[in-house]
Amino acid sequence: MSFKDEFELLLRARYPVLYVATLEEERVEASIARSAKEQGNRGLYVWDFVDGYQSNPTDEGMARRNPLQALEQIEKLPASAPAVFVLRDFHRFLDDISISRKLRNLARRLKSQPKNIVVLAPSINIPDDLSEVMTVLEFALPTAPEIRSEIDRLLAASRRSLSDRTLDELVRSCQGLSMERIRRVLARAIAIHGELKADDVDLILEEKRQTIRQTQILEFYPATENISDIGGLDNLKDWLLRRGGAFGDRARQYGLPHPRGLLLVGIQGTGKSLTAKAIAHHWHLPLLRLDVGRLFGGLVGESESRTRQMIQVAEALAPCVLWIDEIDKAFSGINGQGDSGTTSRVFGTFVTWLSEKNSPVFVVATANNISALPPEMLRKGRFDEIFFVGLPSQAERQEIFSVHLSRLRPHNLKSYDLDRLAYETPDFSGAEIEQSIVEAMHIGFSQNRDFTTEDILEAASQIVPLARTAREQIQMLQEWAMSGKARLASRNSSLNRRIQGQLHGD
Repeated sequence: MSFKDEFELLLRARYPVLYVATLEEERVEASIARSAKEQGNRGLYVWDFVDGYQSNPTDEGMARRNPLQALEQIEKLPASAPAVFVLRDFHRFLDDISISRKLRNLARRLKSQPKNIVVLAPSINIPDDLSEVMTVLEFALPTAPEIRSEIDRLLAASRRSLSDRTLDELVRSCQGLSMERIRRVLARAIAIHGELKADDVDLILEEKRQTIRQTQILEFYPATENISDIGGLDNLKDWLLRRGGAFGDRARQYGLPHPRGLLLVGIQGTGKSLTAKAIAHHWHLPLLRLDVGRLFGGLVGESESRTRQMIQVAEALAPCVLWIDEIDKAFSGINGQGDSGTTSRVFGTFVTWLSEKNSPVFVVATANNISALPPEMLRKGRFDEIFFVGLPSQAERQEIFSVHLSRLRPHNLKSYDLDRLAYETPDFSGAEIEQSIVEAMHIGFSQNRDFTTEDILEAASQIVPLARTAREQIQMLQEWAMSGKARLASRNSSLNRRIQGQLHGD
């Protein structure tokens, strides 16, 4: 249900006090004004702390700097007169006992009158004693048709036109921004070029990065990695390649649902984060990185509000990839945390969204410790698939060496003995292989020559792989993967061969 439909329904149902959480004050007030006019031509009264009541000439300036008087003014209107009272930033006064008591008294009276109070606030912050009185509505960011309408208006004003393809690109790039920011960045583009052009997508993306940075929750992450940069993990890469076109209109016409996401579980340094970046780049989708720790705030209700804001921004930017790194650390032991249940509520909101979301937000979550994840996270329906990313086999280690050396020494790749390098580095992860190459480069650079296979092997001999220092944890992960609770990301891994051996009774 749209905001307009839900708001008008609550007006007709005589919900006395509505709380609208939005940063788009001007846009939501315009929507409220239209609904008030359509619902019996109700009077509209707008108040703020600095200017008092403003929309009615007879009440101009009334209750300036006096929030209690602003509520008392509502009682003075005849009981039969239909009206909507918009109170800007009124959430700042809700903790005051006189304001709280007056609102509860008004709520009783307004149930039988065609009047509604609308509190406008940038976030949800409702005291416990008013939770039964207020009904919360969230005002979504502009939809694609609304953005297209705004761009058409600007084009008409400048007497310009765009091709349908360019217009679609501009609309898609603007999704996730407030209408005020859209107008600002489009005005900036017109000021630079004298018109709107396809190149202005870069300006819009920069504005989008600014918006996401200001949320301090999501990070707009540049993704330049390719699927070919991932060494090994053939099963996982095949799975991703098959779903490359699943976000297009053709897939919708075919009846395919949007892909939901992946949970990548495995040993540190095996390419889970690299895979998340490569997915976004290969599918040509924006990559948003979520630091779950930033969801938690110190104020009551702030963490839940930030979680909803994160979901709203991610869905507005859809189709996109939402990358959550080391999710096991964020939600480990949620039942035993002494934070008055905040972590549990945030987790509940998040996993419910994972199950019920219809928007094309592809979630890629990575985890190193499967035992730390709540069982609810692993339930079917949260993700399309759970993949186990284990240590690379010898063939995969050779491929990983080839990927790194092709990037660093493309003209000299044949001088390196890839077979020997792969053979001499058992139990090495992809990150440890990369580190051995970097260390070899330091050896060669310090001696004013290029680094060699021998340098890499010398560097590798100084590295104690995680497979040896965390043997028990890795063994537990492998046993979990062998139990059939996850698909193997690698086709030729030693673990895969062990599982096949068990299936055939070897």
